[in-house]
Parts: sequence; C-alpha cells; structure tokens
Amino acid sequence: MRPPTIRDVAERAGVSKSLVSLVLRGSGPVSPGKRDAVLRAARELGYRPNAAARSLSEQRTRTVGVLLDDLRNPWFVDLLDGLNSPLHAAGLRMLLADARLNRRMGHDLAEPFLDLGVDGLVIVGTVPDAGGLGALARRMPVVVAGARESRPEGVDVVAGDDERGARLATEHLLGLGHRRIAHLAGHGAVGALRRRGFEAAMRAHGAEPVVEPGDLTEEGGYRGTVRLLSRPERPTALFAVNDMACVGALSAAGQLGLRVPGDLSVVGYDNTSISRLRHVWLTTVDTAPYEIGRRAARCLLSRFERPGGEGSVHLAAPTLEIRGTTAPPS
Repeated sequence: MRPPTIRDVAERAGVSKSLVSLVLRGSGPVSPGKRDAVLRAARELGYRPNAAARSLSEQRTRTVGVLLDDLRNPWFVDLLDGLNSPLHAAGLRMLLADARLNRRMGHDLAEPFLDLGVDGLVIVGTVPDAGGLGALARRMPVVVAGARESRPEGVDVVAGDDERGARLATEHLLGLGHRRIAHLAGHGAVGALRRRGFEAAMRAHGAEPVVEPGDLTEEGGYRGTVRLLSRPERPTALFAVNDMACVGALSAAGQLGLRVPGDLSVVGYDNTSISRLRHVWLTTVDTAPYEIGRRAARCLLSRFERPGGEGSVHLAAPTLEIRGTTAPPS
C-alpha cells in the first residue's frame, strides 16, 4: 500500500491541504477544533511528513551538524545532552561527526556537513582551523562549545571559565596545607588557561608551581605522574588538567605503593561520570557541561533568528566538587 499523503489527511479531517500544512508546521491561526481533527486524522492514517520535500519547500534541512573533537572523552556526553534538548524542542536534529577520525584520514572536517546542507554547525572541543572556521561562519551559523581558541568574527563561543576553575582546585589543596603541588598540564588554549590559573594561585600563596607537560589522556596522566613521583622531593598533591589524566595519576600512585589521599592528594577537572564512580570518588572541578551545551544551543537558535553580527563569549562558572581524593598532607 502507498503511504498516506497530505491530501489523505485533508480528506479524512474534512479540511484543505493548506490548513493541514499549517497545523503540521505549527504555524498560522488555526482553530483548536480543526487542529485536533487534523492531528487525529494524521495519527489514524499513520501519516509522516516527507522530510526531503519539506526541506525543499522551506530551504532548510532542520539539521544541525555537531563536530566532536574526541568521542572518547566522557565530558562531551553531558555537553551533548544539554545541546540536544533545546535543539530537539525547536524541531532540529543533530548529525555527529568525529573530528579526530576525519583529521587522521585527511578529510575536510566540515565538508560532510556542507554536502548535507545543515542549517548550522556546533564545534565541540578544540577548534581545528580558526581561519577555515571564519569562512564557514560566513556561510552558516557556527557556535563553538567547550573550547577557548581564538574566535573568528561572527562565531559564538560557550565554555567554562578554565582559569577560575584551576584556581579553585589549587586553592583547595593549598587550604589543606599542601605546598609541594604539581600540575599535570594539557595542550591547547584550555590547557594553557588551566595552567595559568594553577600558577597564579601558587604564586599568590608564595609556593613554587611545578608543571609536568602532558596531554588529556589517561596514558598521558599515568606517565606524567610516574615522572613527578620519581623526583627526589616528590609532590604531596597533584592537580590534573582533566579527569581522564587524573585517572592515570591514580593508577600511577597505586602502582608505586602510594595511598590516595594519605600519601598523595589528587584533583581532577570536568566532573565527568568517571569521577563519580564510587571506587574513584574524585575531587574535581565541575564545569557545568550540560549548561554549556544548553547555552550553545540557545546561541545557535538566536543566530537562526538574527543572522550576522559579531560573535560573543559566554563563560559558565565552575564549582569544586570535594570527594575522597584530597586530604591534608601526612
């Protein structure tokens, strides 16, 4: 049997095709009785709008491209949840792509979205190419979520206040009485801001900051912590650039026979689901990823309504979640 059409819905409801179209789009003045009749007819017939035809008529696909920096990072899960809710409420669907995989294969990161004709783009995580991003923003609304790289004109950025969050983490350790505090650093603008916050807090309290370069991975955190704990005067506390690196730090401490927090206090960053596992129970900085995602969606929806204009930066205030991995030095 052929699928039901808008004409079938109109005949069943006893109204015109144009009125059915108004009801299904949720626009125009329609009486409650006729709206109910149309929706009931569509439900009884099993009618589903033809998305391709609607895209052609509206010159919109009602899709939003989401370019994710690293699918392995659990912090992005909460951000995507916050991003999806307002977009879904506005009748938009997300299309995800893995930027890390595309980079490795040498693909143009945004080309698949351009081919699909998405209405807008949200880049989650590190910005791959600020220059190319500016050119892209001249073709469609673009929002960056969770990154702090240089912002091209016309691009909105929604992220956490990384420098402030790092100060919260460091001041917590200083307040417990630690002075030999090391920082497992990360790369990119976010890593630089967290390092800056750590160093500023240490110097404000007359303590010498110790920084171990690393990355945002568990393996990087493990290797960096082994190097730090092999020093003649090992640190009594450690602040990691994110929770993933901090999990690596916990593994290194355990392997070296050190108790956390008895021998070594550790603080992570991001308050991911990993940090909330009972056997980890990590003290960490909450960066409000759900709120960042929600704000990013609102920025994009505002761009749809009022295209053009300068971009803006929105920073979510971080908070410290004190759990079981920090204590005064023994």
